[in-house]
Amino acid sequence: MSDYDLTFEAMGSEIRLLIGEPREPGMPTPAEAAAHARAYVEEFDARLSRFRAGSELCALNRDPRERVPASPLLRSAVAAGLWAAERSGGLVDPTLVGEIESAGYADSRKDARPAAIGDALAAAPPRHAALPAAHSRWREIRVEGRSVCRPPGVRFDTGGSGKGLCADALAHMLRGYTRFAVDCGGDMRLAGGYEVELEHPLTRKCAARLPVQSGGIATSGVSRRIWQRPEGGFAHHLIDPSTGEPAWTGLVSATALAPTALEAETLAKIAFLSGPRGAREVLRARGGAIVHEDGRLELLGPLRAEPLMRLRVRVPA
Repeated sequence: MSDYDLTFEAMGSEIRLLIGEPREPGMPTPAEAAAHARAYVEEFDARLSRFRAGSELCALNRDPRERVPASPLLRSAVAAGLWAAERSGGLVDPTLVGEIESAGYADSRKDARPAAIGDALAAAPPRHAALPAAHSRWREIRVEGRSVCRPPGVRFDTGGSGKGLCADALAHMLRGYTRFAVDCGGDMRLAGGYEVELEHPLTRKCAARLPVQSGGIATSGVSRRIWQRPEGGFAHHLIDPSTGEPAWTGLVSATALAPTALEAETLAKIAFLSGPRGAREVLRARGGAIVHEDGRLELLGPLRAEPLMRLRVRVPA
């Protein structure tokens, strides 16, 4: 019997759930489990979106107090973002809200048509690896008890870490089924064995397929969320903390494998921001792939031993 398959829009992305059969009698059917998972994702989005003025995240960012009471969900999302910042040495910085808004991403770009990646690359400044900010504001944020503490005015963005966290939460909810695949806008968590198809970010053609038994896989790239600025030039959503500007590192995308979606998302972003040389080091242990600006696909770590025909590279939204 094939998996139950549900696709819907949330978190500014396409969400897809594949759910196998329940392992125990009396468990919810795959369709019921998918409906419950969808409700969770939609609530997650409503409460943690920086594009919804009434969300808990926006309320936290507006709050003038240093210590702000926060729900378990918001505390978990902040903790996940801080973990990603620590894991990356500050390269993945969840406090760059002002910088990403200044780049042109103040509102959701879900329905906006991306600029041509070729035009953007041709006009981009000299390439270099991103660096952490000299003053790391994320280090001033902490979760204490039932509160989030930070200097007033320091804003937080759950961003990609939130999607990874959400995918991992859904994996926990679906652990009683024979297999499942959760795709939160490209941050994926799988169990039970799947063949993940990845799309080339420049040609949009399938290059290969990647068999994944279980764990997380995520891609960070610029080909879908890229736009032309009103004053000229191009921008995207991956910010170099050291400059506050979009990072042009010589890569179009980076894909990472890890035990969880949160870690895979973090590693993929570190790899992209680090440029080709740094990405090779970041992805060496668990495996991954990078796509250079000339379209060349480079397999890294354990994936280098896989036949090329077995691999595809797909860049999510």
